[in-house]
Amino acid sequence: MTPYQKWISLYTMLRKDVVRMFRIWVQTFIPSVVTSVLYFLVFGTILGSRIGEIQGVDYMTFVVPGLVMLAIVTTSYANTSFTFFSSKFFMRSIDEVLVSPTPPWLLIAGFIGGGVLRGIITGALVLIVALFFTGLSLPIASVLIIAGFAFLTALVFSLAGLVNGIYAKSMDGINIVPTFVLTPLVYLGGVFYSIHQLPEWWQTLTYTNPLFYLINGFRYGFLGSADIALWISTGVLVLLISILAGLNWYFIKTGLGLKQ
Repeated sequence: MTPYQKWISLYTMLRKDVVRMFRIWVQTFIPSVVTSVLYFLVFGTILGSRIGEIQGVDYMTFVVPGLVMLAIVTTSYANTSFTFFSSKFFMRSIDEVLVSPTPPWLLIAGFIGGGVLRGIITGALVLIVALFFTGLSLPIASVLIIAGFAFLTALVFSLAGLVNGIYAKSMDGINIVPTFVLTPLVYLGGVFYSIHQLPEWWQTLTYTNPLFYLINGFRYGFLGSADIALWISTGVLVLLISILAGLNWYFIKTGLGLKQ
């Protein structure tokens, strides 16, 4: 394929997903915002007044990065897994892409692009809502770190969602991973608490949770401090991207999970 043909292929896949995303914006963006508002009301306003401060900031400010990251993780994962699954089983459009000369890396980019965009937009909306609960006084230590971790996290879970979409055989296969794997990892990754508040054995267990590193790296961008060093969080992100990108390339290149 020529560079122009590759661009047309990528643009077509992205445009299809983005148009769908904004056409049903009530379903793609609003649910995460409403859920975050409820979290802010219950955990931030009601419980936060009793908990006081964590890491030198009030509890409401402390949970904001975790809730923004929660929105990014869930929406980017769900968007890519559902988009690929529907292309494979409902519309059967994936067959046309597979028989075309589109290279695997371009196909991957086309499908995860919508997930990354949706994750970042949803995270931005949740962050805007958070400003109303923090009195427009949310601290920002580094915009570059915040933007970098938001983008890379959306990329990680878009890639993870693509793996799920490739191997899912039914809608239950799409929903089971977010429900029984992703959600527990997010909630046990330090969204609502600092690891130093946990017993020592639980702290050790938390270090095995990859979401812990992503949430703490993102929180560092706001507060300038976190439970783990920034370079470790960045390293975990890069490692996850490398592994998931390699898996997706191998699956699509060999047709595993795609050939009926």
